[in-house]
Amino acid sequence: MSTAGQEAVTNAPTAGEYIVHHLVQWNTSGHAQKDVIDFGIINIDTMIFSILMGVLGLFVMWRVARSVTSGVPGRMQAAVEIVLEMVNDQAKGIVHSAESRRFVGPLALTVFIWVFLMNCMDFLPVDLLPLLWQTISGDHHAYLRVVPTADLNATLGMSTGVLLVCLYYNIKIKGLGGWVHELFTAPFGSHPLLYPVNFAMQIIEFLAKTISHGMRLFGNMYAGELIFMLIALMGAAWTVSATGVSLFVGHVLAGSAWAIFHILIVTLQAFIFMMLTLVYVGQSHEAH
Repeated sequence: MSTAGQEAVTNAPTAGEYIVHHLVQWNTSGHAQKDVIDFGIINIDTMIFSILMGVLGLFVMWRVARSVTSGVPGRMQAAVEIVLEMVNDQAKGIVHSAESRRFVGPLALTVFIWVFLMNCMDFLPVDLLPLLWQTISGDHHAYLRVVPTADLNATLGMSTGVLLVCLYYNIKIKGLGGWVHELFTAPFGSHPLLYPVNFAMQIIEFLAKTISHGMRLFGNMYAGELIFMLIALMGAAWTVSATGVSLFVGHVLAGSAWAIFHILIVTLQAFIFMMLTLVYVGQSHEAH
């Protein structure tokens, strides 16, 4: 083996280093940070790709709206109409106020499309955009994570937004006084001794729903991202040998199977996040 070849093998990252590198965000801290919630640090890659997916979703929906026809619809219009009908039916079944649905329906549609597109970033080859970014930046140690929903900061940010919408409707539907009264009298009843317990239970409920809402999406997408990296390592271990060929064949088969299965996960997680948004907003319309 040549000296150059030996140096390439020596400098090649281990499996652990490869995975760790792909799990580090490009952020404003100036150094490696993995899945750390710090309000003084912004994950630039999450911001860029989440905004890009939002703009893409708006552009596609705008183009479909411009070309909509009352005759035989095209494939894109038919697909959008199916999604619209699905979201509208779910909103009607959960949020019974027609006035609230004028805002909640489009919100649910936006949530579904946006989360779906962000999840779809997981279908890109693991090393494609990171290697492209390293080439452009000239830094072979540059970090880039392209799946916004695999960032806990992003998913908790979205679930916090849903919480704010729920608080708004609690006050709008019940009035500030009515909602405050509910905070101290539900679920155990109106008694001074029970006020602290009721209030604590209400706060725990709000926190639990918000945290689980964001954590569920993050956990599924993070796990999917990690599995794609492990499959990529199988292909990277290819050599001219029986074991190496077996690993490459396994890489192709496992990658194809997981990508097909991941289509279901991507769609299902977007649907679940949208449904929980509707459920939580619907609950804010109900009095205890």
